[in-house]
Amino acid sequence: MRKIAIFAFNGDPMCFVHVLLNALDMNGKGWDVKLVIEGSATKLIPELDKEGVPFSELYRKVREAGLIDCVCKACSAKMGVLADVDRQNLPVCAELKGHPSMGRYMDEGFEILTF
Repeated sequence: MRKIAIFAFNGDPMCFVHVLLNALDMNGKGWDVKLVIEGSATKLIPELDKEGVPFSELYRKVREAGLIDCVCKACSAKMGVLADVDRQNLPVCAELKGHPSMGRYMDEGFEILTF
């Protein structure tokens, strides 16, 4: 089985939608997919949780599928959305000076994709 860790850094919704689409597609193929939300992409977390917002349905499907493995604690705090991350009960990672470690995913056999 393929193991893919998708690191989403870009906070542009038109980029992030491709993260969501690919995560769902890969998961549908039976792959082990883990989505890590980093950088300016963390600012999308409260917005995409609103009903009727473009791409909110895709975001909901990704959350319900349990594909969000980690949200960067440092970036969420910097973007002012850490409370939203907590409210949505999303897992937070901070093992690399406040950020998620790509090396940890690689040690676990995951291919890394960045957006």
